Amino acid sequence: MPYGPSSVLGEVLRDQRAAALVRRYMPGLDDDPVRVQFWHGTLHQVTTFMTGIRSDPAARKALFAELATLEEATLAPLPVTDVEVVPAANYEADDVPVGSARSVAEETATRWSAYELELHGPGHGNPFTDVAVRAEFTCGERTLTAHGFYDGEGVYRIRLLPDEEGVWTFRTFSNARSLDSITGTFHCGPAGPGDHGPVRVHEGAHFRHADGTRFLPLGTTAYAWTHQGDEVEEQTLRSLAGSPFNKIRMCVFPKSYIHNLDEPPLYPFEGSPEKGWDFQRPNPAYFRHLERRITELGALGIQADLILFHPYDRWGFSAMSPAADDRYLRYVVSRLAAHANVWWSLANEYDLLWSKNTDDWHRFASVIRARDPHGHLMSVHNWVELWDNNADWVTHASIQRLPDGVREWRELWGKPVTVDELGYEGDIEWGWGSNSPQELVRRCWEGVVRGGYVTHGECFLAEDDVLWWSKGGTLKGESVPRLEFLRTILEQTPSDAAGIDPLPLSDFDLPIGGVEGSYFLAYFGVMQPRRRTFTLPDGVRVRADIIDTWNMAVTELPDVYEGTFTVPLPGRSYLALRLRAWEE
Repeated sequence: MPYGPSSVLGEVLRDQRAAALVRRYMPGLDDDPVRVQFWHGTLHQVTTFMTGIRSDPAARKALFAELATLEEATLAPLPVTDVEVVPAANYEADDVPVGSARSVAEETATRWSAYELELHGPGHGNPFTDVAVRAEFTCGERTLTAHGFYDGEGVYRIRLLPDEEGVWTFRTFSNARSLDSITGTFHCGPAGPGDHGPVRVHEGAHFRHADGTRFLPLGTTAYAWTHQGDEVEEQTLRSLAGSPFNKIRMCVFPKSYIHNLDEPPLYPFEGSPEKGWDFQRPNPAYFRHLERRITELGALGIQADLILFHPYDRWGFSAMSPAADDRYLRYVVSRLAAHANVWWSLANEYDLLWSKNTDDWHRFASVIRARDPHGHLMSVHNWVELWDNNADWVTHASIQRLPDGVREWRELWGKPVTVDELGYEGDIEWGWGSNSPQELVRRCWEGVVRGGYVTHGECFLAEDDVLWWSKGGTLKGESVPRLEFLRTILEQTPSDAAGIDPLPLSDFDLPIGGVEGSYFLAYFGVMQPRRRTFTLPDGVRVRADIIDTWNMAVTELPDVYEGTFTVPLPGRSYLALRLRAWEE
């Protein structure tokens, strides 16, 4: 059979004849910042993605014509270099006393704040793979199982996020005798100020903290901000502290893409780009750094929407073996699940991760659920093809699209919708990253009024090449204060309401959201009407506010409206109209 568009690039490149042909048509292939994923894609996928040939149909046609003259070579299967390691029952000798490891643990804890059991135990062999340790934590009739992780230098940690006040007891289980059967007790007191517990889905399409506090996500994106060194990272935290954002999308792994080609200060595994990686040995310093930044986000009241896999990779972290993928997930979840402000995003643009298939994503979700005793939110983000968010483990839909479809997605999946990538304010060469601030704010209002939640991003060229969307740093765009204004409007939604739902009052050209019968929010976008007629349900009387979403002003109208009525409007774009129930 000849080579063609459906041939996988990695297999094609193993054939010297075909490889020479492919490299002639795609001369930058071996230096592309996302080359790792290319090896797993079909020639059709690669040629429609790679700069140069993607915009040259004649070159693609010529490449496939020449490849069709070559028969596929018969190649030996590549060896499997990494397999699952099953911890041996006799990791330690029989003469090691059971439970003899030194343990360090506090006698008190507070609700919704991480509690840690520190164990000083053996370090021979490879403790990352050779030792399994977990603890059962019991309070009353409930027991939660938390898995431990190796933190280097003979130290193991087991963490829990206590969700009840009272006395908790624990007991460890391990194949290492010294770590097994360690017991203890601690008392959990009331939650501290600002500690509300993990975010949960509420009433189908909205969010609440575990203690019932309403959570209205307004996110931002800084994919690789924790890989920039202290100076930029500290500036990012200062920027976030002064921003309206309460959620940030961020990658666990470093990122390789335009405006992000620097080497990170730390790597997630032992090894180096030159010598390769030992995927059986995570780098504890890397993950300590990540969790420190997550803790700092929590102190700011910001949720860390952690992207566990992404395609923008030149190091090989996106194309590990299934065994290495699962081992990495177990380590990350065991380490971070006790942080109340963590969300699990299985992927950024899962459909560009050509090294994975549908079954892989479902397996990853199973691995996470088995290791997360606290049930953090979980999603999969798309590039082009929407993920099937009907899967029972998907808690909410994380979407890359314009927000026009939010109402339909809510109805399709019966879950909250976060439009996590709707374009970026900025001035880079690509259309997705050069939207005007007015357009970004418009898209955010559209998403909110249609019953969804939205995520900001910005991409402004800079002399130091620090763009917020990738590296964080300083927020520069004009959309940020307008989104702070949007957040203020959102928080003025009636406190007993779950959030904004799409309402039947909506028309074909005007989305209206709110709370049925008492609160209505209409958004006109680029339209500039001088008036608009509405019909309210019987018995509903309202006062009206004209909201200038760009100039951040609210004008209350003097009249009380009911039945069918016409509201005068200023005749300019980016207006919203708020109708609030009124009683004498």
